[in-house]
Amino acid sequence: MSLGQAIAPHLPYLRRYGRSISGSQKHGDALVAQILEQLVADPSHIDTNGDLRLQLYRMIHQNFGTFAADVEASDEAAVPDAAIADARLQRIPSLARQALLLTAVEGFSIDEVARIVERETEAVEALIREATAEIDRQTHARILIIEDEPIIAMDIEMIVRELGHDVVAVATTHAEAVAEAQKHQPGLVLADIQLADNSSGIEAVQEILGSMSVPVIFITAFPERLLTGDRPEPAFLLTKPYQPATLRAAISQVLFFDESTVPA
Repeated sequence: MSLGQAIAPHLPYLRRYGRSISGSQKHGDALVAQILEQLVADPSHIDTNGDLRLQLYRMIHQNFGTFAADVEASDEAAVPDAAIADARLQRIPSLARQALLLTAVEGFSIDEVARIVERETEAVEALIREATAEIDRQTHARILIIEDEPIIAMDIEMIVRELGHDVVAVATTHAEAVAEAQKHQPGLVLADIQLADNSSGIEAVQEILGSMSVPVIFITAFPERLLTGDRPEPAFLLTKPYQPATLRAAISQVLFFDESTVPA
């Protein structure tokens, strides 16, 4: 098997991580493209006898700092996100946020994260505690849940409320979702892909976004279908079944880039 064939199954998840730490599809995908270009130029960046997934995430980590600085300097469209991130980073180091995402969203163990970010395990544990506590203090949102499975909706609502956020409504259909969004003007939407009346959660969100600007986290059992890079895609999505820590990290990360919760 060639190196390209070995890397291919990891690309959707590398894009997910790149988008999460950068705050957008455009910049996350560009970050992944950058490490792929490095591998094409010099395949020795990867030890074919080692853990390929871990090495790819380590490359993302190693490139992110320089990449973020280059984006901020050269891309005017990145300025709003950069300004939001700067306000956050006065209170939480980027490394702590990355450690949280690597464990809660990407599923790495503490030991594996330590190898990726090149820190001791005790330091990684401290970073995760720091990120969780600080982001919770910084962010608060009114959240609309679009989910047709009652048990899942109840679980999401409980997690959201435990995080200190307000649930403005739980919608089960396309029409209900749009109506509740217009009524409550939420600060975050959590949306399933398939709804009760066989309508599409994606289409519901597209209609909502036609009249307001609001961050969205999609929830699906098939994330690969939404992470192809071939069309406009969500910057944030969760895989079913998800862990509470995964939902917590995703919400925190989305709100990290939400201008309405920037610390004064």
